[in-house]
Amino acid sequence: MISIKLNSRYEKILQTLLIILSYMMIIARFLLNEKGRVNPDSIRYMRQSKIFPIIDNTTAPLGYPLFIKFFTYFGLDEFWSSKFIGILAYTALLIFAYRKRFYFKELLVTSALFSFVSIFSFTMSEAMTLPLVFIFFYVAQQIIENKISQSKGIFLLTILLISLLNIRYSALFFCVGSIVFGMMKIGKHYWKSFAISGVLGIGFYGIYKLLFIDYFNENYVDSFLEIGLKSTPELLTELFQGLATTFNPFIHIADPNGGAINYGIYGIGVLTMLAMVFVFIKTQLSESEKLFLVISLVAIVLSYFVQYVYSVNAIDYRLLAPFVLGIWLVFFKKLFNLFGDLTLGIGFLSLLTGFAFTWLSRGDYLQNRKSVTQFLKSENMLNKQLKFYMKDEMDNDGQTAELISTVNPHIYISFKAQDTLRKEVLTRYRVEKKINIKKNNYQ
Repeated sequence: MISIKLNSRYEKILQTLLIILSYMMIIARFLLNEKGRVNPDSIRYMRQSKIFPIIDNTTAPLGYPLFIKFFTYFGLDEFWSSKFIGILAYTALLIFAYRKRFYFKELLVTSALFSFVSIFSFTMSEAMTLPLVFIFFYVAQQIIENKISQSKGIFLLTILLISLLNIRYSALFFCVGSIVFGMMKIGKHYWKSFAISGVLGIGFYGIYKLLFIDYFNENYVDSFLEIGLKSTPELLTELFQGLATTFNPFIHIADPNGGAINYGIYGIGVLTMLAMVFVFIKTQLSESEKLFLVISLVAIVLSYFVQYVYSVNAIDYRLLAPFVLGIWLVFFKKLFNLFGDLTLGIGFLSLLTGFAFTWLSRGDYLQNRKSVTQFLKSENMLNKQLKFYMKDEMDNDGQTAELISTVNPHIYISFKAQDTLRKEVLTRYRVEKKINIKKNNYQ
């Protein structure tokens, strides 16, 4: 077995280089994308921020949109504010890990993985959850090592879980995971800290639903809870694909057209998962490492089963990012113990393959943004409420709407064909007959 321990000076140089390259890739990831790394949910987030205090979206908590709103007061628009939040989240992770000497090297490699770089560049709330998840793990370790009292531990974990719930409802899975770990450790001095904080987190969500969600959307449950949305074989297939791409350290997106390349993409992900299982079994896990794994696995399992009753996107690297962070941290800690600073090479290799992928599928967001801005100005729509027609949620025409939302986020999607007869309703054809937008299905 080869293990390399670099001189501290050279180690710091490599770490600094990895950080610089990660920042560069985060920025390149959205600038070299034709629509700036946004999706249909991004439209809702930016619109929610734009029109606040009007509430038109209860499918997402207010935390992320309000942070976007906050930074718009400093001269940024909603799009650039969302990108600043992603970069700020990455920076916060680095600073906290370095100052607390908590999984710093492991975090450097994890956050340099192409999937996590893509998260930080995305206009989505997952990036904002990652620092809170990391701090949750830090506090949890302090509790397990008896460096924090039980009452303080309950308070801090509850605050962190509530903060996560105000960014993503799926933080409920962390609450359940905390309860499960606590119940597994009954008799230990720390079990109540995890069990009680998890219960309090779920209790907060119940109050939040009654006072916020039900107030603004009394049909929320009827609209989003539906039994039998997908069959078990379909869900299991999506689970396999989602896990295989999430745990691929280099490429986290399969070819949507299928083909032999997907065997390689899924294969690397499966081999990585097998390597993780082997390492976790063969090496001794500390109590805090067991906590990371238990909470992560519970959250992944619940992410799968919730699909039977709740309409969500298929499991992928984005949805799983907060849940797999702990698994990656423990895995890289074991690799550093086994291979030393050679482990840093995984981060560099992931950034290299990520840059190659991004370059080969590159677009030009700034040019597309300029074209859309000119179009909206010419149509006197730059600061007006917009409506855009799509056939359905899977319609690729939505990519045009997503690009428009980065300039004017006050846009609503219509699925009514009769709306196309109205001149004020935008369609892909009406927009692209006047401007040319490059599309790419890989990003």
